[in-house]
Amino acid sequence: MNLHALRLFHVIASTGSVTRASEQLHISQPAITAQIKKFEKELGFPLLKPEGRGVALTDAGEELALLAKRLFAVEQQIEQFTHDYRSGTTGAIRLAATYLPAHFLLPAWLARFKRQYEQVDMTITTTNAGDALAKLVNVEVDIAIFGGIAEEYSEAIHKEELFQDELWFVVAPLHRYTGRQVTLDEMMQEPFVMREEGSSTRERLMSLCRTYSAALPKISLQFNGLHEAIQAVIAGYGANFVSSLVVRDYVERGELARVYVEGIHLTNSIGICTRKGEPLSPSAANFIQMMKGMP
Repeated sequence: MNLHALRLFHVIASTGSVTRASEQLHISQPAITAQIKKFEKELGFPLLKPEGRGVALTDAGEELALLAKRLFAVEQQIEQFTHDYRSGTTGAIRLAATYLPAHFLLPAWLARFKRQYEQVDMTITTTNAGDALAKLVNVEVDIAIFGGIAEEYSEAIHKEELFQDELWFVVAPLHRYTGRQVTLDEMMQEPFVMREEGSSTRERLMSLCRTYSAALPKISLQFNGLHEAIQAVIAGYGANFVSSLVVRDYVERGELARVYVEGIHLTNSIGICTRKGEPLSPSAANFIQMMKGMP
């Protein structure tokens, strides 16, 4: 079917006049009339009939006009969709985030993004660093937002750091090490309350001990959530090694206290991972750009 001719017929049917269609399309009336006659010949039935000084639609023309109206309405929807998708105002983003950004950073980031891009669908999975990066490599998510990074995926992912955050040893305020400076070996004599294996801070603590040939920490209590682990330490049991973003307020309120370990000053990288060599959707690129601009 000649879609150009169908579009000419659609404009005639919409405006009710070959003259108005000619003015709207900037095509001469004889050219439009010739195209319509050729189109009618192709279809095998007339679409227009004389009426007074103008034309009217035949019964077949009325039916075709309705179908053409739907067709070109869908065309407009497709054009709008492609425009919105290219600009990132529509689409879908699948995120995997470790506990730290998921609970302390993402809520504000997501609220700001959704205010600007309401039509973008977002799915967020909170998990540990290893699982977040595994989901990224397995194409289960589009972006992984992490605190720390698992090295085994370094060849498959692109890492971009947003900022760095300190890692602290913390205990209950009445602990004998509160506010003191101790050796790493002394600190490792304490029972630790930590998240499950695969947690980036737990892996950092193990790596720290191996680097300094210290005894590995005894994980006496293990929780799937960091909040539960922190609450156990606040209640008076053991120590935790954790991002300052998580516990800074607790320390300022006097619910937790820092322990300073000699010669140890570690930072945690808060960053974004994407699949190396794979282009991002416009909406995902917009979200990453927004995160980079957040204070």
